Amino acid sequence: MQGTWATSAGLDLHIEVTGTRPRAALESALRHAIRSGRLAAGTPLPSSRALAADLGLARNTVADAYGQLVAEGWLAARHGSGTRVAGHAAQIPSAGPAHVRAPSAGARHNLRPGVPDVSAFPRSAWLAAARRALAAAPAQSLIGYGDPRGPLVLRTALASYLARARGVSATPERIIVCAGFSQGLELLSDLLSSKGQRTLAIEAYGHPAHRQVVASAGMRLVPVPVDDRGALCDGAPPPGTGALLLTPAHQYPLGVALAPERRRQAIEWAAAGDRLIIEDDYDGEFRYDRQAVGALQALAPDQVIYAGTASKSLAPGLRLGWLVVPERLAGEVAEIKRATSRLSSSLDQLTLAELISSGGYDRQVRRVRLTYRARRDRLVSELRRKVPEVAVTGIAAGLHVLIRLPAGVAEEDVIDGAAARGLALQGLASCRAGGPELGPALIVGYAAPPGHAFAAAVALLCAALRAAIAA
Repeated sequence: MQGTWATSAGLDLHIEVTGTRPRAALESALRHAIRSGRLAAGTPLPSSRALAADLGLARNTVADAYGQLVAEGWLAARHGSGTRVAGHAAQIPSAGPAHVRAPSAGARHNLRPGVPDVSAFPRSAWLAAARRALAAAPAQSLIGYGDPRGPLVLRTALASYLARARGVSATPERIIVCAGFSQGLELLSDLLSSKGQRTLAIEAYGHPAHRQVVASAGMRLVPVPVDDRGALCDGAPPPGTGALLLTPAHQYPLGVALAPERRRQAIEWAAAGDRLIIEDDYDGEFRYDRQAVGALQALAPDQVIYAGTASKSLAPGLRLGWLVVPERLAGEVAEIKRATSRLSSSLDQLTLAELISSGGYDRQVRRVRLTYRARRDRLVSELRRKVPEVAVTGIAAGLHVLIRLPAGVAEEDVIDGAAARGLALQGLASCRAGGPELGPALIVGYAAPPGHAFAAAVALLCAALRAAIAA
């Protein structure tokens, strides 16, 4: 069932509703259109009768969907003037503290977390894989709409790779390819909403952008305290919580692994109430000092949705990620993706499949893992030598460390001093969603600078820390 209408701005908006939950699919499609800006604030929507006729739905289905989105604040309805996009609906709710700031435009060096060294992208291997994929793929696979879950050849390659590298229990039928973790989280938020789940438990310190994605889907966020053994330090999430978002292999941003007893506690909590855990395995391939911590998903494949990405191993600009979904939910997630037309580039997906199958992806991960470990060692060594007053933690894995500042030294003072030197930094407070404060600290990413600039960036960091401590 699909239809198109022209907005007041002359935009032809296409809506497709499929599957056994047409109302949920319609709500999801409209939320996405508003969130992405395709439907601007004030845009009038068709009458429920007109849209129902266009989509081949019952009028009550459309009316109920409109009513739900009005209740959530996405739409506004006034007697005599129809239904419109609410004036504030396209604004993503603020989920972090007021002092979170973007890197200075004048920063010459960047030690903010979450960004790999894009100069390490394997251009030659990627181009070779793309040529092979182009030569082998049927035209439908390259230029057709295809399966919303992603090409079978990529899902098959990912199932094999994830089982081998991360211990994930996966079949191609349960994998949904998405445009990075953020899109995957959008899809899962829409899934939870469609099932009447309006509350998501999150780690009290986590990625601000992910909280914004969830909040924009109309979900209520409940912070779960974290400590040096990961999340759930105060026990299970509060009653009424239907799902939990975790970073168990490498808590972001503290850099610790979820303790074994808390892993078991999380699984027992999910199984007891038929709840879901979303496992964000954002950099699980990068562990340096001991054997990698396996995926939580392997303990309970029917309760845990595993999320991975190529953003750290290859490049964030590829916008390639994946979800491994319990079998009972895979079809629903695929239908949500299809209904909202959130598809990824077929050529990039086929190229990634070829890169994995040929062994090129494994070689890339091994190569950059060695590079990032050497950078981590140099960063830690320089900090211990030049700024012994700080404590460096969370160093066993990932692409960042946590620098805990001495008492009396404010995050803002170090960040401002670094900015004056042309260096972009991020404070721990920017990741706090609630719960007890963990004290002043910096989240320092060591992957972003190209190799020739890394030493200079570390020297500037040490200088900014020494100046703030001496002040």
